[in-house]
Amino acid sequence: MRLPTWLAQHLAALRALLVFTVLLGLVYPLALVAVGQLPGLNHKTDGSLIDVGGTTVGSSLIGQSFTDGDGNPVPRYFQSRPSAAGDGYDPTSTSASNLGPESVVDTIATDPEESSESLLTQVCGRSKEVGELNGVDGGRPFCTADGVGAVLAVFRADGLTGPVIRVVSVNQAAPATPFVPSYQGVPVELAQPGEDYVAAGGVVTPIRGNAPADPAVPADAVTASASGLDPQISPAYAELQVNRVARERGADPAEVRKLVKEHTGGRGLGFMGEPGVNVLELNIALDRQFAAR
Repeated sequence: MRLPTWLAQHLAALRALLVFTVLLGLVYPLALVAVGQLPGLNHKTDGSLIDVGGTTVGSSLIGQSFTDGDGNPVPRYFQSRPSAAGDGYDPTSTSASNLGPESVVDTIATDPEESSESLLTQVCGRSKEVGELNGVDGGRPFCTADGVGAVLAVFRADGLTGPVIRVVSVNQAAPATPFVPSYQGVPVELAQPGEDYVAAGGVVTPIRGNAPADPAVPADAVTASASGLDPQISPAYAELQVNRVARERGADPAEVRKLVKEHTGGRGLGFMGEPGVNVLELNIALDRQFAAR
C-alpha cells in the first residue's frame, strides 16, 4: 500500500530530524569533548585554570585584581588593567563602560549616589593613582593636578560668540581649587552640585595643560578593555611597576625584569595584536621566587 504523498514527506522529515539530532546533538558534541581531553588540549578546554599548592587561584584567560580588603593595590604585586565588568573581571557581566571620547563632563549631583564620573575623569584619576603608586608623574593632557578632567564651561555674551562673561570648572566642586584661576580674564568658578552648565548654555572647553604628550603612565593602565576580562598588560605598564615590586620584595630589579620577559607573550599568530604580560602568571612566579618581605 502506497502512503499518501503528504504522509511520506512528513515521515522523511522525521527521519532526517532524528538522524541529524543524533549526529549534531550527540555524536558531534561528544567527539569534541573527547578531542578536548587529548594530552596538550585538556588544560585549555577546562578553562586554563591555574593551581597553586592544590588550590585553584584563577585562570590564565581572565584577569583579576590584586588589592587588599579596602580595594587598595597591594604594592608587592603587579597590578592588572582596569575592568568595567561587574565589580571587576566578572565573566558573567563582561562589558565595557560604554563611555566614549565625548564623555568629558562629570555629573555632580546633590546626592552623591547619583553623581557619576566621565570617562575623562576616570582616566585622570587612575593615572594620578598609578603615578603615585609607582613614583612617577601621573599627569596627562586635559587632566587637573587633583585627578579630574580639566574642562571648563565657557559662557559668552552672545551664546557662541562675544566676550566671555562666566567660566565654570565643571568637574571640580568645593572644597577644590579651580585648576586655572581665570580664563580670558574671567575668574573661574567651581561647579555647584545639581547644576547642568551645558544645558544652561556653557560651551564645553577642555584645557590641555602642560602635561607631556607621551605620559609616563601607559594607556592600558588607565582604560578598561572591551571585555573587562583582559588578563594581560602591556610590557610598558609592566616595566613601570618593576622597581616598586622589586623594592617591596627586596629583589634585584633586573631579576624581576627577567621574570616579566619570561611571561611576555608575542602577537597572536605572529601579527595580530600587541605583546602582553600575563599578570596572574607573573605574580605567581614572583611568589615562588621572591617571597614578600
